[in-house]
Amino acid sequence: MNALSLTQLVAVGSFALLAAAGANAETYQGVQPLASAMSRAEVAAEAVRTASAPNQNVVRGSRGAETMAISRDRAGVVYEAMRTAAAPDQNVSSGSRVNSKVISTLQNPLDARAAAAGNSNKL
Repeated sequence: MNALSLTQLVAVGSFALLAAAGANAETYQGVQPLASAMSRAEVAAEAVRTASAPNQNVVRGSRGAETMAISRDRAGVVYEAMRTAAAPDQNVSSGSRVNSKVISTLQNPLDARAAAAGNSNKL
């Protein structure tokens, strides 16, 4: 049996790939039936509303700050920000030393003030 040359081997391999790709080809099933949740009149009315909307070609961020849903009360967010800013070990990270772990042993000044005042939830 003769050994195949490199070009013959590549040709046989490419024909095998083409045959495998041809076996997995999709078939054309024609135009699919329409499945819409809105009627033609509703689509036309929506198109008219959208086309006549003001500032429709303006970039999103150019109209100023957008409103957002508020999920927490302002006082809680302010308290959390002040507590984090006053944390004594906020700039210490575990990557400072090899194989080190940061364990906070220092009390937050805001917590100490609140405990001294007798109310742990307020400044």
